[in-house]
Amino acid sequence: MRRVIALGGNAMTAPDGRARPDDQIAAIARAAGPIADVVATGAEVVLTHGNGPQVGNLLVKNELAAAVVPPVPLDWCGAQTQGTIGAMLLNAVERSLSALDVARPIAAVVSRTAVDPADPHFVAPSKPIGRYLPYEEAKVLIEHGQQWQDRGDRGWRRVVASPEPLEVLDAGAVEALLAAGFVVVAAGGGGIPTVAARDGGWHGVEAVIDKDLTAALLAEAVGADVLVIATDVPYVTLHFGTPTQRDLGLVNASELRAYQSAGQFAEGSMGPKVEAACRFVEGGGERAVITSLDRIAEAVAGGDDVGTVVVAER
Repeated sequence: MRRVIALGGNAMTAPDGRARPDDQIAAIARAAGPIADVVATGAEVVLTHGNGPQVGNLLVKNELAAAVVPPVPLDWCGAQTQGTIGAMLLNAVERSLSALDVARPIAAVVSRTAVDPADPHFVAPSKPIGRYLPYEEAKVLIEHGQQWQDRGDRGWRRVVASPEPLEVLDAGAVEALLAAGFVVVAAGGGGIPTVAARDGGWHGVEAVIDKDLTAALLAEAVGADVLVIATDVPYVTLHFGTPTQRDLGLVNASELRAYQSAGQFAEGSMGPKVEAACRFVEGGGERAVITSLDRIAEAVAGGDDVGTVVVAER
């Protein structure tokens, strides 16, 4: 039994979205209980996570200090937040496992994700990140080489590339740790965006990668049976926010893609989760489940009534 659990941003912040250190520690402690329940079943578990609020905090620090020190690039931000969140998860999950009298080692891998330098998203960056700023403040960052767009009355906002993830470069390390009995934290925030260098090595690039798409890639790379995408709602819904709103339970990938093509899922929220679930089962995974954080253990255990359960065929 090999499971990949992808924790959404709600697992890393307070219910109101605040991301102060104490908020993050408390939120991760809440997530650790359901994770420990899964580990206690004897399953091999890989955890991955979002890092949007944490990178957002680093970007604010970049902005405030830009006139004094050069801004830290996005690949560095990704590496830093993987380390910070990884350490918090190690502590929290270890405590929860101890409370269950389960002895399993846990490790975090600072992980890179390969992207194509020719990906069209690098030609026309369009992913907005960070705060809106007045032009006078954005100008300092533009002079450091960042791309910002005028968003009218709200001010200026930074845009970056969001390329397609191609490979989790450190999946071999994850595999080795799983084989040694570890619970593994890896590929946080979609992984550190990395491209092949002409000298045969690799180097980081200024980009952000969708964490859910990388979670599906990681799950396939390590041969996971089940991918659970934990979010802040128990089901994927159709006709969201209308009188005809309907929760989706068991659904096959082709049905879900038809709903996707009809525009049912917003690109910035449920869309990437649906895409990741479809890719995983289409690539040979047994099932993917999109559900709320508190239902992780039930989702892993099985059952067609725990969240939106995606299979290749039914």
